[in-house]
Amino acid sequence: MRKLILVIIIGISTLSLNAQEYLPTEADLNQFLNSKLYVVLESNPIAEYNFKIQEAVKKAWSLTDYEFISIDQFEEMYNDPGKSFLMMTQVVFQNDKTKVRYNFLHIFIGKSGLDSFEDLPDIAAIPLSYTEVDEEFWVYKIESLVRFLQTHIQNMKDNPDMVKKNIFQYYNENTKDIKQKTLWLVKDEVSPDINTEAKIKKIYPFKVKFVTREEIEESITNRDADIVYLHKVGPQGTRLRARCYKIVIGAKNANFYYFDYHWVEKGKSFDGILEKDFKKMTKKK
Repeated sequence: MRKLILVIIIGISTLSLNAQEYLPTEADLNQFLNSKLYVVLESNPIAEYNFKIQEAVKKAWSLTDYEFISIDQFEEMYNDPGKSFLMMTQVVFQNDKTKVRYNFLHIFIGKSGLDSFEDLPDIAAIPLSYTEVDEEFWVYKIESLVRFLQTHIQNMKDNPDMVKKNIFQYYNENTKDIKQKTLWLVKDEVSPDINTEAKIKKIYPFKVKFVTREEIEESITNRDADIVYLHKVGPQGTRLRARCYKIVIGAKNANFYYFDYHWVEKGKSFDGILEKDFKKMTKKK
């Protein structure tokens, strides 16, 4: 299956929502809001991603008009400033010694005169997974991530100063509200030393429930206001040393409530949420 590779020339001490160093300007946001969004499908016609992204956009997208297109059509369109694009890209951070490739969900605006789509201004992006990880571990969250991108763009439009800040720090301000929610977790994404509700309760006094991935997808579809869930971006055993990103997202509003990451090494650290994450969420005032 043909992929579009986006090479990012920055370090990766944190994984920013705007994967490139480029920050959207007010003019960029206005251009986007006045554009038509073209949702680029993967070249594999039976990819689960294709079904999920179409369903998600039809249910959740309201900022602009939209249309679904192929990768070949995208390559003919990206120089048009009147068009914008929602697509899955593979992101490689050149200064990252691990040379990991991530799947990202990206929104770009068209720009004339470019020789490569890699130079398109990006409006917003969010990590989906390591590229080697099977779709079953992340594709069920697509609707929520599409809603987040839409909300994030509106937030940038309404609050221009947030573009200049660390975006994850901005959203981590929501962590204090997590005590009002029930945190839904998939058991295999929780460190074995704390993977029961009783163990978690000792350090995290708020509501927690272990559920299936199917139940999380259902809560996203139902937009359950009282539920937040873990979006984990990790190697799933595909690499000996890698980063594990942990993002807690609201099932209804798709807001971020927590973000952090740690290094995963075989036999040393778990690929998922850790005891220290629960402690950090508890301490946030």
